[in-house]
Amino acid sequence: MDHNFWHQRWQQQQIGFHRDAFHELLTEYFPQACPTGRILVPLCGKTKDMLWLLDQGYKVFGIELSELAVQAFFAENQLKPQVASVGNFKQYTLDELVIWVGDVFDLTPKDLADVDGWYDRAALVALPPEMRTRYVELLRQTLPSGSRGLLVTVEYPDGYREGPPFSVPEDEVKSAYGQRFKVQRRARIQGFVNNEPSIDSPVTEQAYVIYD
Repeated sequence: MDHNFWHQRWQQQQIGFHRDAFHELLTEYFPQACPTGRILVPLCGKTKDMLWLLDQGYKVFGIELSELAVQAFFAENQLKPQVASVGNFKQYTLDELVIWVGDVFDLTPKDLADVDGWYDRAALVALPPEMRTRYVELLRQTLPSGSRGLLVTVEYPDGYREGPPFSVPEDEVKSAYGQRFKVQRRARIQGFVNNEPSIDSPVTEQAYVIYD
């Protein structure tokens, strides 16, 4: 799965993973996971969850591969950011919101030095297994000491559908993040696939609080 895959998805508006409402697991569990601070939102797309975080008093630092997604976020919410270049990234800034356009794997510890926590609903589940391993390693190596996060995953039986979103079982979450962090599953709810509730399907979403 390369950059072109995601660029094409946004160009063709194949973005069933996008949700128009705030995610209920975010609003229920994020204040417990990370009460305050600057929050990393990896693979943020144009999620309105960033607006919820800002409304709660958090500072938000998003990173997204597709500039189309970032431009859509600001346009659809009638916001006018300042745009500049920062190293390998293009930076969109408005008050307490910063979004970098670029590859999440280019982030360094210096880039995340003032991050207090993170919110991941769309990053881990967007990646196939080998890239998930690399992604979690990136977080373990670059997030500052004391960081706290809320991870939302999708689970469904093998062979039920093809990702993304990929099914990420609880044992994988605990094994991967547990090499540095403590992991607590807080909730399991009926899941969404392609922005539709899966009431009669085996798809579920899980919320994990992850912390040093």
